[in-house]
Amino acid sequence: MTIQEAQQQVDTWIKTYGVRYFSELTNMAILTEEVGELACIIARTYGEQSFKNSDLSKNIADEMADVLWVLLCLANQTGVDLEEALKKNIEKKTERDKTRHLENKKLI
Repeated sequence: MTIQEAQQQVDTWIKTYGVRYFSELTNMAILTEEVGELACIIARTYGEQSFKNSDLSKNIADEMADVLWVLLCLANQTGVDLEEALKKNIEKKTERDKTRHLENKKLI
């Protein structure tokens, strides 16, 4: 599935089952919440925190998909073609950082 196809599928789902998009501000708050849930799972899986019983039913893939879902909603609402935006962002980072990380002695 391309990013454009994902945006279309989310839009179709919202219009079919979701009644309408939440406001952009509400979706931004939801995105922040979902990123927090992902951070929690990563902290407990790869960090020093132990899992609480309430965390055991969550999984990292599902939490990442939740983050992507809300990001796709926000892109649809604001008219952003995420596929094109990502291509341009990769070009920008490549031009800006093409030697930066290769020359970083901390990474060697």
